[in-house]
This record gives sequence, C-alpha cells and structure tokens, in this order.
Amino acid sequence: MVQDEQDVSEDEQEQELFEHFKIEVDKGQESVRIDKFLSARIRNSTRSKIQHAADSGSILANGKVVKSNYKIKPGDVLSIVLPHPPREIELIPQDIPINVLYEDAHIIVVNKAPGMVVHPAYGNYSGTLINALIFHFQNLPESKTAISPELSVNRPGLVHRIDKNTSGILIVAKTEQAMVKLSKDFYDRNLDRRYLALVWGNFDVEEGTITGNVGRDLKNRKVMNVFPEGDNGKHAVTHFKVIERFGYVTLVECKLETGRTHQIRVHMRYIGHPIFNDPEYGGDRILKGTTFTKYKQFVENCFALCPRQALHARSLKIKHPFTGKEIAFESELPEDMQKLMDKWRHYSQFNSFEEIEPNK
Repeated sequence: MVQDEQDVSEDEQEQELFEHFKIEVDKGQESVRIDKFLSARIRNSTRSKIQHAADSGSILANGKVVKSNYKIKPGDVLSIVLPHPPREIELIPQDIPINVLYEDAHIIVVNKAPGMVVHPAYGNYSGTLINALIFHFQNLPESKTAISPELSVNRPGLVHRIDKNTSGILIVAKTEQAMVKLSKDFYDRNLDRRYLALVWGNFDVEEGTITGNVGRDLKNRKVMNVFPEGDNGKHAVTHFKVIERFGYVTLVECKLETGRTHQIRVHMRYIGHPIFNDPEYGGDRILKGTTFTKYKQFVENCFALCPRQALHARSLKIKHPFTGKEIAFESELPEDMQKLMDKWRHYSQFNSFEEIEPNK
C-alpha cells in the first residue's frame, strides 16, 4: 500500500481548501440574483465561481440550499463556501511498480493496486499512479483539468479515475488524439465498465437498476449522497446483478451507465446494501448476521483481511481510439478481495444461517 507523503487530517484539508463567508443582506438592498450579489460582495470571486458553488450546493439562504438564480431579499442571511485558489502541484517522476495489462502506441491499460491514489492532490503529493506513470512513460499528453471545485491539477494521460481504495482497471492515453477520443467516449458513455462489489445483505432479486441523482452531501462535503427528487446532484444510473450469495453478504457485479464520484458506493448504501468495509458509507460495521461472539470475531477478521471497501473495477470494454475496433480488458480480483471471498464462501458452506429475509 502506498503511504501518503504527509499525514494531513480531513479537518486540516477542509481548512486548507475552503473559505467560509456569511453575509446579511441590508434592509435597503434591491432584489437581485444571488450570484450577481455575491460576486460583487466577495473579494477575488467571479460570477462563474459563485455559480459553480451554487451548483455544488454550497450556497445557502436562511439555512436552505439555493441555486444561482435565487433573488435575494432584505434581511436574508447568506452562507457560502468557496475554494481557495488552487495551488500548482509539481509532478515528480517516481519509480513505483505498476501492473500494465496492455500497451501500444496509443494507450496503456493499468491494473491499479488498492491503496494507490490515482493523482496528486492535497495530502497526497507523491506516491500516486501519476507519479509512477510519468516515470515509466515519457511525453504523456497533458490534461489540466478541474478534478473538483476545489482543485485543478495536471493529470497527464488520465481520462478517468477510481478511488484510492478501489482496485482495478484504468486506461491511460499516450497521445493527444487518444486522449480526445477516449475523453469523448467516457463523456458519451460509449463504453462498458463493470465492477465487483461485496455488499451487506441478501437480495430478493437477481438483478436490478438503481437510479438517483448523486451529489455532494449537503452537511458533509467529504462524501456523496443520493437525491431521489429535486435538482440536487447529477443523474446517475447503476445496474447490478447477483453473482454469489453468502447469506449475510452478497457478491454483485455493477455496470455503470453514468460515472459519478463514489456512484456505486453511495447507490449501494441508498438501497440498503453498503459495500463491505466501506467506512464513508457505513459498511465498516457489522450490519447483518448473528449476535454470536464467534460471528462477530469472524467479521472483524474479514475487515482485517480486506482493510478497505471491497470494490474492484474488473472489466472495461471500449473502442480503440486509433483503430476504432472494440477492445476489452479484465483483471483478476486482488489478493485481499480473493481471500475475503474465500473466507465468506467457506463460512457460508459450513455454518447454518438465521432465517434471512431478502433485502434485510
């Protein structure tokens, strides 16, 4: 597992990344759009920056989230969270081993190890997949992109990413042409991405579809949430299929129709099946099973065996950016998830379960 260069707590990162403003509208203020009002009142801000904050749910009027077209009224109490101007992060080539599944003149397909951060960001300035890629592959095309409202960095070759503690397949562009074509295919969803996830609980169906807007949680910006109604978040669809049942947990395959941040993790929690050992979305607690001490110890041992969310980007099918031919890649489960599956498989074969209600 790659260690962070420096131990930066989440609270320290929040303080470093964001500025908080609270403004009470004067009694004589005329009614204008909130984005116009705030961009004039807050130093070094722009209207587009204010609108971006509104789109991410970071502007409140009288304690309620509002859009950028909200018309302010005298006496309104406005709250806004804005990112500090992003710092330029120097990319340092590092001789870090990476598992390359495929390479040609146009693309690289990598099987990312669990625990490896994909690109540098606050608190992870080195030891990332990008640091390894620029060491092993020269002249990767630049991609200076806003990875979030808070930060913009150079991500040479990257057209998509997966979470630090999610393992599996990533495709990297080696040329500008490949980057443009792959980026468009990801944006248009002209591809097939499938993940394997061990989730809590049993299902009463063999397959299904989860639909619900995904966006930043209104109370905790570090995690995402599902908004089944209203304008918050972005449209998100996840298709799932049961692969293997272990009684209290289930192995499912998830196919992404959209690609939102933490989409599978937050969608699975939304339907009552958090991913096993996912600390951000409630999967790191014993959610199903017996009260027996031996069972509790068994689950704790499973947590120790796979000390991360049990999620793996197993396969990717896409058209080659140069030839146009369909290409497909698949990766085996990493050792920690494979051992976790074996342990649950053995437990389910040699232990009798309580009466298990589907979807419970």
